[in-house]
Amino acid sequence: MKFLMLGSGTSTGVPRIGEDWGACDPAEPRNRRSRVSIVVENDAGQRVLVDTSPDLRNQLLANRIDRVDAVLWTHDHADHCHGIDDLRVMRYSRSNALPGLARAPVMASLKRRFDYIFEGQHGYPTLIDIKPVENVRMVAGFGLAAVEMPHRPTISTGYRFEADGASLVYATDYSEITDGMVACFDGADVIISDCLRREPHPSHATIGMAMDLMKRCRAKKLVLTHLDKSMDYRTLCDEVPKNVTVGFDGLEVML
Repeated sequence: MKFLMLGSGTSTGVPRIGEDWGACDPAEPRNRRSRVSIVVENDAGQRVLVDTSPDLRNQLLANRIDRVDAVLWTHDHADHCHGIDDLRVMRYSRSNALPGLARAPVMASLKRRFDYIFEGQHGYPTLIDIKPVENVRMVAGFGLAAVEMPHRPTISTGYRFEADGASLVYATDYSEITDGMVACFDGADVIISDCLRREPHPSHATIGMAMDLMKRCRAKKLVLTHLDKSMDYRTLCDEVPKNVTVGFDGLEVML
């Protein structure tokens, strides 16, 4: 199994509009961050996309991804779902709709905002067949577990993928570490974690929280994502231990 980090930035990306790089060095290409999403791929070549960021088209083109076998959503915030229309081209070569999974409230929100995606209209086919993730244990050749994560004032979903003897956790957009998260993520080979900034934030994890999650879950490695303009890539690399990787757009990791 491997994962490809399509995007590693917070909701405004880095730089922000107006060439606002904050503390990030513009000369370091890994500081240029699009909005978060990942593709997970098993040894059989099956792929799962997590979240459809507003930058999805450019992310898929940059990484030569022309097919996925399922799509999961963590929650319905704009930076995680507003690129959903870019999946249209993946329907062209399929005889059926692309499988999708999300928590029931997220399903309802997506259907309300993007009804044509889930119900074919005006002669166009249904693009995604979305179902509630709550009781799903397998998707596209991966073992799957999902857990609710506080993302004040709402809820995000953390995912654990199992394939090829390895385990990967994707835990972005959380503001508290719960016992349920620890139980779901326990012993994972790699945790990809929300890590907005160093200072406390009401709805996102800090670098300290991400490190604590790795420790409490007894994970082998940690990868940081959802980084804002205060998190310079080189500076972070110098701060973290060897089993922590600072994520960037295009990062590929084999498990």
